[in-house]
Amino acid sequence: MIGVVDLDTGVQVGLETLIAAVLGAAAVLGMACLIWRQYRGGAGARARGWRLGVLLIAQPLMAALLYLALLPPQIHDEPGTLVVATAGASANDGAAAGEHQVALPEARTVGDSARVPDLATALRRHPGTHKLRLLGAGLEPRDRDAARGLTIEWRAPALPHGFTGLWAPREVAAGGEFEASGRVEAVPGAVVELLDPGLQRVDRYPLAADGGFRVGAVARLPGTATFRLRLRDARQNIVEEIELPLSVIADPPPRVLILAGAPNPELKYLRRWGADAGIKLHTQIEAGAGLQLGDAPLSLNASTLAGFDLVVLDERVWDRLGESQRGALLGAMRDGLGVLLRIGGPLSPRARAQLRALGFELGAGADSLDMRVPPISADEAATRARIGPGTREAPRLRDEALAELPVLSRRAISIEAAGAHSLLRGADGQAFATWRNAGRGRLGLWTLSDSFRLTLAGRDDLHGQWWSAAFAALARPQPKPMLRIEGEARQDRRIVLCGLSDGALVRTPQGRDIALLIDPASGSERCAGFWPTDPGWHALRQGERSQPFAVRGRDEAPGLRASELREATLQLMAQAQQLPLEAASSSAGAASARAQRGASWPWFLAWLFVSAGVWWLERSRRGRMSVPAQVVAGSP
Repeated sequence: MIGVVDLDTGVQVGLETLIAAVLGAAAVLGMACLIWRQYRGGAGARARGWRLGVLLIAQPLMAALLYLALLPPQIHDEPGTLVVATAGASANDGAAAGEHQVALPEARTVGDSARVPDLATALRRHPGTHKLRLLGAGLEPRDRDAARGLTIEWRAPALPHGFTGLWAPREVAAGGEFEASGRVEAVPGAVVELLDPGLQRVDRYPLAADGGFRVGAVARLPGTATFRLRLRDARQNIVEEIELPLSVIADPPPRVLILAGAPNPELKYLRRWGADAGIKLHTQIEAGAGLQLGDAPLSLNASTLAGFDLVVLDERVWDRLGESQRGALLGAMRDGLGVLLRIGGPLSPRARAQLRALGFELGAGADSLDMRVPPISADEAATRARIGPGTREAPRLRDEALAELPVLSRRAISIEAAGAHSLLRGADGQAFATWRNAGRGRLGLWTLSDSFRLTLAGRDDLHGQWWSAAFAALARPQPKPMLRIEGEARQDRRIVLCGLSDGALVRTPQGRDIALLIDPASGSERCAGFWPTDPGWHALRQGERSQPFAVRGRDEAPGLRASELREATLQLMAQAQQLPLEAASSSAGAASARAQRGASWPWFLAWLFVSAGVWWLERSRRGRMSVPAQVVAGSP
């Protein structure tokens, strides 16, 4: 790289020298011709002293002007600091002596700063820049690529009071639970409340010492739902309230095969919950003496299991499986099928050995233990909202007293295992439901024997929440189009939409359709840029599919926006500090070498003006010596 730079520099210097030598020789030749004509010409051809002096001076002057027109002088901006005013820059901030200052579109004009449309334009206007000194809140996404590789000096301003961080899903399955976590700045003793679309409080969280919070709720119906986060200070005054938009999607219900060794209340209420949730259940219950209850019996083989997403069976059925049936079940599980083993009774040594071979080391213990349900929320109003209004057959009153949570029973076995994931835990912290990977599928264990008592106690919301979590974690995943949004979707800010198909378009809240142009450089990710100009719900339409996504208003949730600018700018600074020494030196050298030549047209106009004057003077009689009359009369 250095050799190429040196070669280019040498060629450029040689060309400049050659042009200077040719023009200099032409000027010297012109001056010599003028002097020769002055002393060898006749009396009428000689010039007076002032005319000769003007013509002699004009020769090097024209050569110099033509040289400057061909090779204008370079504009030598000293490699230095460019002061950049961003959003929130104070009017008292300004550039020091010798520094250039610009203001980006979102900034107020600060001092004598020049307004520029973006940082890349500012760097082109000041090619010697190798360091940025930022004023204000930080760089927008539009300007971050242009700032990479430059040293950045910036004092991050204090974040505003209120919400400064929020991490929540954009999409959630209907009937599924979601969690939203975040951070609050400078509001000690505050409480964060989660309100559902009906503005009922469904969760409440006192802030941790570091300002963090975590709230959750259940998204009941498919569609778009706008929850709200409300921040109250220690005096219960509302400090801030922001929207939490969610797209609630109706996932295809899993196809579930339930195998039971005997009828029991646990199975009865599980089937009832599955039917209410719209899950396709096929149930086979052994009643003894060769009798079966439920649906038509199916053979347990590979082709049958390929038509289901989840198999739920108890320890009795597991123990009675033949070798061919167990092989078909394990093979289907390795191919993606989910299996949930309900352990409601003692396990045989053979069953323990089989589960040990699958990665579960089950500890021994008493037959059953009492298990207390962990408290979901200490807020009674939030609990009522979670329970809901009930059904038409069994409505619940808003002021109805909450029933005490029952004490449940679980098998006293340890289901912890290497590589296992705890799914549900009791109040004592012990897991009563866990799962682990098995090939492309998952195997789960459920040790609770009487979860139906939650429904009898009026807490069918908890009963459904637990079983929904188990089914969602274990069932065969269904392929579905996923929209990935890079960046915060906010009005007048560019975002990147990925996972697009040909002909994708976005429908705005006003009903306008905007076609998306897929970037060929995005490859298989198929991404396109989009600039939302309106806040609210937008819809990405791809054929017959439509995926909604929300766009925040320009000034909505200012703390979240300030935090995003701060984190991204600090990350740019950290990346610049991690550049290798050679890369930094090369970057600085390139910045100093990017000096540009000035405009050539002023020099060309000056050369043209002087040349025209010389041309006129050489053809004019002004300044020539006059010829005596007798010489004229005696001439032939």
